Amino acid sequence: MSDVRRALVTLKGVTSPCLEAGVGPEGVVFVHGNPGAAADWRALVGAAGEFMAAVAPDMPGFGEADKPADFNYTIEGYAQHLHALIEHLKLQRVHLVLHDFGGPWGLTYAATHPEKVASITLINTGVLKGYRWHIMGRLWRLPWLGELVMATTSSFGFTQMLKRGNPRGLPAEAIARMYRDFDAGTRRAVLRLYRASSDVDGYSDFVRQALLPLDLPALVLWGRHDVYIPSVYAWRQRETFPNAEVLMLPDSGHFPHLDDPRAVQAPLMSFLLEQMKP
Repeated sequence: MSDVRRALVTLKGVTSPCLEAGVGPEGVVFVHGNPGAAADWRALVGAAGEFMAAVAPDMPGFGEADKPADFNYTIEGYAQHLHALIEHLKLQRVHLVLHDFGGPWGLTYAATHPEKVASITLINTGVLKGYRWHIMGRLWRLPWLGELVMATTSSFGFTQMLKRGNPRGLPAEAIARMYRDFDAGTRRAVLRLYRASSDVDGYSDFVRQALLPLDLPALVLWGRHDVYIPSVYAWRQRETFPNAEVLMLPDSGHFPHLDDPRAVQAPLMSFLLEQMKP
């Protein structure tokens, strides 16, 4: 296991902590979603750092990153931020490991900068044509009601929300950290992001048209009990990545890298090693 370092990176005035390990021009970038942070990936960053550069950022509006009111809280805005980060780190060839909203952010980056992307790993996320928002997403998208839901989300309510569809349960320290980070800035970011992401089919068509001809190496890891993005979407990732390896995790939910890290680490490290340049 490689030592994991914490660094502060500032991009266009937005500062965020990143977890880093390893060195080299080829690297894996771990991108969390909502309500995640770089800390979700610590063990995997350390494992990947044994053989390539590895980085996991707190994305703007999440974790301990800056949460400015004037950030572009859209899929495109986050994809641009990811591009700026990869350029800042001088990574020449990147392997993207994406979860939740990190999927749309990372896949949009890949669609606009395909020359940089060596492989894609999708963890309960991906190209989601025909997707219908989960109940919390539908509430957050409603004016006024979304603000009310956010204002009244307590530690107990937050914990209950994370229990849905996660039969193994998440580590108590991870839940406590997520709620600590779920401050006013993150709640505002979530509302703006969900409200700016209405055209799921348009995003899906754009990504599929850009990436299908490339047939990028892809690994799909999916917790079967996910109630936020149903497991049927795991197999549908082959509509964009025809030769993707799909691994269903029967006892996990939406956060398999947290509820069963060993089941994720073994296939992921094997896949990344296979994709490295000789």
